[in-house]
Amino acid sequence: MTIHTAAGAALIENLTARLGAASVLTEAGDIENHLTEARGLYRGEALAVVRPRDRDEVAFVLQECARAGIPVVPQGGNTGLVGGGVPYGGVVLSLARLDRIREVDPVNATITVEAGCLLKSVQDAADAAGYLFPLSLASEGSCRIGGNLATNAGGTAVLRYGNMRELTLGLEVVLADGRIWNGLKGLRKDNTGYDLKNLFVGSEGTLGIITAAVLKLSPKPLSRLTAFIGCASPHDALNLFERLRQAAGDQLTAFEYMPHFGLEIVLRHSSGAVRPLSGTHASYALIELTSSQKDADLQGSLGTILGEALEEGLVEDAVLGTSEAQSKALWGLRESLSEVQRLEGGSIKHDVAVPVSRVAEFIETASRACEAAMPDVRVCAFGHFGDGNIHFNLSQPVGMEKPAFLAQWERFNRIVHDIVHDMNGSISAEHGIGLIKRDELKLYKDPVAIELMQSLKLALDPQNILNPGKVVSIGENAPATFPATAGQP
Repeated sequence: MTIHTAAGAALIENLTARLGAASVLTEAGDIENHLTEARGLYRGEALAVVRPRDRDEVAFVLQECARAGIPVVPQGGNTGLVGGGVPYGGVVLSLARLDRIREVDPVNATITVEAGCLLKSVQDAADAAGYLFPLSLASEGSCRIGGNLATNAGGTAVLRYGNMRELTLGLEVVLADGRIWNGLKGLRKDNTGYDLKNLFVGSEGTLGIITAAVLKLSPKPLSRLTAFIGCASPHDALNLFERLRQAAGDQLTAFEYMPHFGLEIVLRHSSGAVRPLSGTHASYALIELTSSQKDADLQGSLGTILGEALEEGLVEDAVLGTSEAQSKALWGLRESLSEVQRLEGGSIKHDVAVPVSRVAEFIETASRACEAAMPDVRVCAFGHFGDGNIHFNLSQPVGMEKPAFLAQWERFNRIVHDIVHDMNGSISAEHGIGLIKRDELKLYKDPVAIELMQSLKLALDPQNILNPGKVVSIGENAPATFPATAGQP
């Protein structure tokens, strides 16, 4: 999107006069890191990177950009995976300096934080107050709460605690024209009209800029048990999940699935990783049970369930993490999977969801279809069985050139997403739509839903200046969803 030179220069002058030169970055070296996304798929351009210090400065930036008709692209930790934070002209609005913990209310079990807070900082503040903030992601040391809210992040504990939408009670949002909606209420019940907060959670900065949130806290687990399980198939793993859910109830906090290929590449590339079971298996499950009771007999409960499953053939082998170090090592096998996959060459990634009852069927059906289309492709399907979210990733065949493999992205999208759609699933589970799935959304989303989304976008952002071209396309200037050079690591 081209910005008129005079309008851009006047905007920079006005922003600098109010925020100071240190808060308005225009030099190429200063803004470079804000122009690309984590996987290297896209590189954009920006007039400036603006770094406000508080909500009122955010409001001023939006007022001035609205007056000039210049786009605004919000960024937090810039750890997104769908191109949602890449600017195509206009200014990048970095929320990193809005990083205060405003309040912890132990009796209400809530924490009020600003959008620029690191997820790890929120976890630590909750812990210091004797509580748990349960959102847990591999990027928790670098991702920020605003981005977690904007993408409705999930993570490994969704099974018990829900995703960001379920963890959010109230929001503070700056609208496209600079007005501020103060919805920072820590209420579990509020039926005074439309639930506005849920418009903004998951909207990827296209409807308003979240500047603060009231988040739910949970009792801190005092007992924890981790286990790593080997199974013969995804179906056996799913049957084990159902058995654990029935027997353990809400003590079952996590049930993470890994394929044989996924574990093997972790063992190949991750320093210090040790094979957890004596043999190899087609499918693996990493499970965690927790309790707020210090003396809960989780090992006894899990031992009984696993013993029955071993006798019936649902489980081939299992190991319990009986110490904190062992549990950490087992979790490390799962948490390093995304990082090590890039060391196997190009990766075509799909973040999808299907009904929990069909996750095993999806993995097997989609794997067969992709292997039929490219016999040597290496399927790495892993994720969260408890909420039906599978990261169906494809690693390039050994010996194939990376650009040639990544050129097949749209072809594999059609294969995988068609299967997801036939199973009444979603082509985006926890990473968002951003740019890379914007046009895919048109193929699979109900047409009436697309019209409603476009109507909401135009109602809240009539000039289309908030992260334009992402999620839904308005007008003719939206960037292409697939770049000419897909440089995914």
